[in-house]
Amino acid sequence: MAQPYRGEVTGYTAGAGAAASGDGLLEKRQSDWYGGWNPVVGEHPGKRVFLRGGCGVKLVGKDIAYRYPNAAADLFEGLDFCIRGPGFHALFGPSGVGKSTLARLISGMLPTRRGALAAQGMQRVLYTYNLERLPGWVSLRRHFEETASDTGRSRLNTLLEIFDIQTLVEARFPRLSLGQQNRANLVRYLLQEFDLLVMDESLANVDEATRQRIILRMKALFPERCFLYISHNVAEVARFCGEVLVLRGRSKQPQIVTIPGGDHCEGAEPDPARLERAMLAIVHAA
Repeated sequence: MAQPYRGEVTGYTAGAGAAASGDGLLEKRQSDWYGGWNPVVGEHPGKRVFLRGGCGVKLVGKDIAYRYPNAAADLFEGLDFCIRGPGFHALFGPSGVGKSTLARLISGMLPTRRGALAAQGMQRVLYTYNLERLPGWVSLRRHFEETASDTGRSRLNTLLEIFDIQTLVEARFPRLSLGQQNRANLVRYLLQEFDLLVMDESLANVDEATRQRIILRMKALFPERCFLYISHNVAEVARFCGEVLVLRGRSKQPQIVTIPGGDHCEGAEPDPARLERAMLAIVHAA
């Protein structure tokens, strides 16, 4: 099931009588880190806050740490990052560094051990992942119709064409190939209302040409939404993503760095030099 952020903070706590929702502690002070609003951790570590006001759309992590239950050490610690504005962004890194874990933290599915996550202009955050399964007792069309928002229903036919599954809508999910299942599942999320969609290898098992077409069309169809795309394909994230968060092993500090991507869009001329610079920077950072 989709996991949106819960709660909303419209004030701040700086002592007795301050207004807050109770979903986290905020201190109001001037800060470059969050445009004047600085979420901090007090009595309730690991909580997420949703901020109204300020400029534009941001997802900010400050001093994030996470440790698996019964583990001897943190998977990562001291992560600071900021995703600015709507667009198609990426989370990249080698296997085992915690990309999916960080994605679940961002999505509100896991609590952080330390630190603060704050979303500005992102009230509805959804998370989808590779090999996510749908029940097989009804058709895809039935799943889509029951999932879609009122506005989502109006874009169903467009999404079916983009994802090339028009002929599959009467089929049942278990009858599809892995690539078809991932495409159908992603359509299900795009029919909903969201501000940030975290895509954890959601286009795995889809051939490269189809995957690239889907990404370009998604960017054109949802210019005001924010996507965080997890992929192991360095050329893909370097070409299509605006900002690439590179998550590294604990031996490297800082454990997360941000690299500007090529942000290639539908109809634009490719920029081979920009793509090469982005790829080299990402590989070097990882």
